[in-house]
This record gives sequence, C-alpha cells and structure tokens, in this order.
Amino acid sequence: MITLKNVVLRRGAKVILDSASVTLNPGEKIGLVGRNGAGKSSLFAMLNGTLHEDGGDFSIPAQWSMAQVAQDMPETDQSATAFVVEGDVVLLAAQTEVEASEASGDGDRMAHAYMALYDAGAHDAQARAQALILGLGFKVSELDNPVNSFSGGWRMRLQLARALMCPSDLLLLDEPTNHLDLDALVWLEAWLKKYQGTMLVISHDREFLDAVTDVTVHIENARLTRYGGNYSKFEDLRSEQMALQQTAFAKQQDKIAHLQKFIARFKAKASKAKQAQSRVKALDRMEKIAPLLAEADFTFEFKEPANLPNPMLSMQNAFFGYPPPEGAPAGTPPTVIVQNVSKSVLAGQRIGILGANGQGKSTLVKTVARALAPISGEMTEGKGLNIGYFAQQELDVLRPADTPLEHMIRLVKEVTAAGRISGQQTREQDLRAFLGMFNFSGDMVKQAVGSMSGGEKARLVLCMIVWQRPNLLLLDEPTNHLDLATREALSMALNEFEGTVMLVSHDRALLRAVCDEFWMVSRGGVAPFDGDLDDYQRYLLDEAKRQREEAKKAGSATPAAAPAAKSEAPAAAPAEKKPVPRDTPEQRKLDAQRRQQQAEATKPLRKEVEKIDQRMKALNTERDSLQALLATTTAPAELAQAGKRLKAIDGEIGMLEERWLELTEQIETAAV
Repeated sequence: MITLKNVVLRRGAKVILDSASVTLNPGEKIGLVGRNGAGKSSLFAMLNGTLHEDGGDFSIPAQWSMAQVAQDMPETDQSATAFVVEGDVVLLAAQTEVEASEASGDGDRMAHAYMALYDAGAHDAQARAQALILGLGFKVSELDNPVNSFSGGWRMRLQLARALMCPSDLLLLDEPTNHLDLDALVWLEAWLKKYQGTMLVISHDREFLDAVTDVTVHIENARLTRYGGNYSKFEDLRSEQMALQQTAFAKQQDKIAHLQKFIARFKAKASKAKQAQSRVKALDRMEKIAPLLAEADFTFEFKEPANLPNPMLSMQNAFFGYPPPEGAPAGTPPTVIVQNVSKSVLAGQRIGILGANGQGKSTLVKTVARALAPISGEMTEGKGLNIGYFAQQELDVLRPADTPLEHMIRLVKEVTAAGRISGQQTREQDLRAFLGMFNFSGDMVKQAVGSMSGGEKARLVLCMIVWQRPNLLLLDEPTNHLDLATREALSMALNEFEGTVMLVSHDRALLRAVCDEFWMVSRGGVAPFDGDLDDYQRYLLDEAKRQREEAKKAGSATPAAAPAAKSEAPAAAPAEKKPVPRDTPEQRKLDAQRRQQQAEATKPLRKEVEKIDQRMKALNTERDSLQALLATTTAPAELAQAGKRLKAIDGEIGMLEERWLELTEQIETAAV
C-alpha cells in the first residue's frame, strides 16, 4: 500500500502538504481532487520520485512498477504502432535480453530469454498496441503513420496509449481526458474499469471520475482527506461535513464570546478573580474549530442578446469540408466531410452535436462559425445573427504576447469597426471591471497570455465571447482546460442564456445539463439522434469494438464485405434504429417553432420551479443543521428554539412541495 504520514512537501517556497496523512490500498481507483494550484500534480511528482518529501514518512512498495503519461511532445519518425509498443517496458527488456543472449552464444541464456519474451506477450504486442490506438480515436489507415505526422493533441493521445501499454501496479493519470473526444473518452472509461492495479487520476470531468474511481482524496489547505466513494459521493459527504463544521464553529464562537465577556467583566474584581482566571485557562485549553472557508464560487452570465432572429440559420443541400491545399494541382477537388445538409437552427434551441471522432463535428461547427466556407449549397443567416465561437484550440483567437486587457481593447476596436456594438461599455476601466468578473484582477490584466494556464486562457476566451453579447453560441470542446467550478459556472450560464446553443463536448454532465436535442454527424450526413447519452455511449463502444476487429483482419483480409456491412448497421446504435425522419424541412421548422412557443409559455413556471428548488435546498440545509444541534445540545432554551424552527421549516417545505407538483404538472401538460 501507499502511505503518507505527517508528510511535508514544498515546491520552492510554497508548502504543498503540511503534516498530511493518507493510506491508499492496493487495487483502489482513486480520484485526486482539489482547486487549481492546490498541489495535485506536485503529489504525483512525489509519487513518481520527481519530488521528495521535506518531512514525515512516505512509502510505496519497492516492487511496484509504475506507468504514467509523459508530458513531453514526442518527436520521432517511428510509426504510431511501434511507438506505443515501446511503452511495454517489460517486453522491451525481454527483447534486449534476447539480442544479448544471441550475441553471447549461450544456449541456456537464449532459452530463458525467449521464454521471457513469450511471457511478455511478444506474440500479440502489436495487436494490443493497435487496439489501444484505435480505441483512442485513430483510424485504421493511421496505424503506420509516423508520430511526427500527427498534431499535438493526437501525439498526446499516443503518449496515453503508450502509458496504458505499460504493465503496471500503479497508474498515474493527470487530466487524461483533455485531448479526447467523447468516443475516445467512453472507450478509456471501459478500459480503466478493467485495470487491475492501483490508479490515481486527476480530472475535472465529474462523470469520468464517477465512472472510474471508488475512492476520493481531497487536497485542501495543504492537507489530504480521504473519502470512500466516487466524486458524487465525495460531494455529498463533504457537504455534510461542512454543515457540521459550520454548526460546531458557530456553537464554539458563542461559548468563547461568553467566556471572554465574563473575563472582561470580572478580571479586576477581587471576589471573582479566581473564577475569571479559571475561564482564561479554559479558553487557552480549548481546541479551536476552524471557520468554514468556503471556496469562492466563480459565476458569470451571458447578457440578453440584442435581438433574436428566427430562424438563426438555414442550410439547404449544404456540403461542408476543406478546399484543396495550397499548391495542389489545378482541378484538385475539395475534401467533402459532411454532405447534403438541410437543417434550420431556431431561436432558443439547445443542440448537442454528437458523432464519432473524424465524422465532421468540428467541420460543421467551423462552417457555421464562418471559419470555413461551405463547398456548395445554401447557408442563409438570419438578420442580426451574432455568433460567439469557442474554438477547440482556443489559442486560435489568442495572442501569446498580449495581455487580457490588450485582447479586450483589440476586441472593442474590431466589434466597433464591424458595427456590432450593442450597448457594451468600452472604456478601459469598464473593460478592467469586466475582466475582473472572470477572475482577471490586479496584475493579471497585464500578464502575457502565453504565461497563463490552459484554464486561464479558456476563461479569457469565454470572457471575450460574453462581452460580445452573441445570440448564437458555437462551443467546440469548451471545457478542455476548465476546472470543476468553472464548468459548473458555464453550465449555469448556458442554461440562463436566451439565445441558441450548439455544443460539441466530451463532458457528459455539461451535455446533459444544457442540451435538449442532439444531432448526429455520421457517415457523411447530419440527422436527429433520438436516443439519450447512455444510448450514444453504447453505440460508441460498439463502434470502437468494430474498428478493433477490422484492424485484426486488416493484415490478412482484403476489404471484406462482412466488416463493411457491419459498419453500415452497428447493432447497438440507437441512431441506426432508422427512425422515420421528420418529413420535410418545413415540418421540422414547424416542430421547432412549436417547441419554442411551448418553452416561452412555460418559462414563468420553470423560473418559479427553480426558485422553489433553491428555497427547498436552503431549508433542507437549515433543517440538517438544526437536527445536528438537537443531537449535541442539552440547553432547554436552545432545544425549544430549534424545535420551534424545525416545525416551521417542515410546514414551509410541505407547502413548497405541493406548489412544485402543481407547477411541474402544468409544465408537462403544456408540453403534450
């Protein structure tokens, strides 16, 4: 097992851990959580030997082998398959021993070396490596491509595959989902669930943590606290713990105030001096309960759009893709990715865009965002359409040498020149205040963007989008570098946004919270997806399995009819139930308009339901605190007051529940 006992860990002058203790048992899958900068990556560095503890006792079994994702960008002409195979250090050592034994001419040594090579899995190493590569989203045709031919995000996927290829007792994963699409993420979850060793993972994806972890370790105030259960269980337990701590702190503060009042009143009075001194000693002996220092919540909101054209956008027989590369021979045709799209995007829609890797999700979003021109067909924009686009590579819109304030000033000039100013404040002081709403305060507004973290850069892009007051949001993997608090803030802001949202994301919690309909980009087209995200996950796992089977057959079979036929109709794909498509574009438009009218009609009801939910949450928290107080106090006055308040709370909750049922019934009736 891994044990930390009163460990002190420093990084420079900063104390990362101070008298921290925790025990991690073999085979446990642990989620390591905490705010950005709390020390999660530093703890990983101590586990892998890069950092050493400055005090206390730290032990890890000496015989354990360890695997983790290398953070450097690989630079090699090796094929993707060969690069990943080399991640198996046991196999690599066995191969080296075979070569050495052959050179020595020692028959016994050669026999043992070949036996070790077989035990290391040399016979199926390539197949295992290719299964990992395909599972992480690569195409069969890319298995033998040089590593250097891939972009940075894809090379980091190869680093992940290389780490998974390595036999290990301890697996360290630091934000493994950052460069993954939803299809690769679903595959990775399934793989990690079968992993037999001990795993520690840092992630800001709550559904991923819930799926792959059974223990949570929280880093806060340089201490480690272990919770049994996944992230959702941790949240529940921590919430209870915080409520109890706040109750205990308040109770102790009352006691301290009473003691101090007695001391101040009687310390100079001879007849009471002894009692006063006794209370001074009691105060000194008292073990102080720390106040609850709640983490500062980060929230923001999208301003009401200046106008809401309807439809926002209309596409008729549109073909999307890429023009011929520069320098291509004359007559080279463009590359078509998605074809024959006839759809409308209406005011107020919340569209989640699904599709396996490489099917054209980003191509669709880039074309709607005007970053790509359609190859053919009609794209008609509504009058006053104002697009807020979050690109998957946020650095596409950021300049590393410029500061956040310089970015905002340049944005003001661009929007003003385009005639798209709609009531925004444009003075420098106003821009500083606006940046402050996104946690860019003080000297940070003059810090070069290139020196900022991925999360800070993503937050700046969000800030720039919000300032423009868009009516159509196009978000392509907006959460890649956002921590849990910022993801929650984004989810809340999108739910309050009155415009239209088109969202590509591997964050299922965000998709579930924001989207009420899904489009499936698959096999060169776009169609409604009538299943839910659980159906979609099953489809992706089947698709990954099909690709692995094709890869195994690729070496010996010609392009066989069987796999091709299977690819046309994967059994578990809800999208392939072949539902009758909505009859015509006009019918789909009418359906969407009807949904929009229903949404408008029920908006006041839904707002009242939200207020009731918030009030009931506050009342339940207060009730829990009072029940804890009743369990710990014996003072008659406190008991009476707490009991009276509990009765009032129960009565109010009962009335609120009745009203909640009435409202939800009205909303459901309106939706029929």
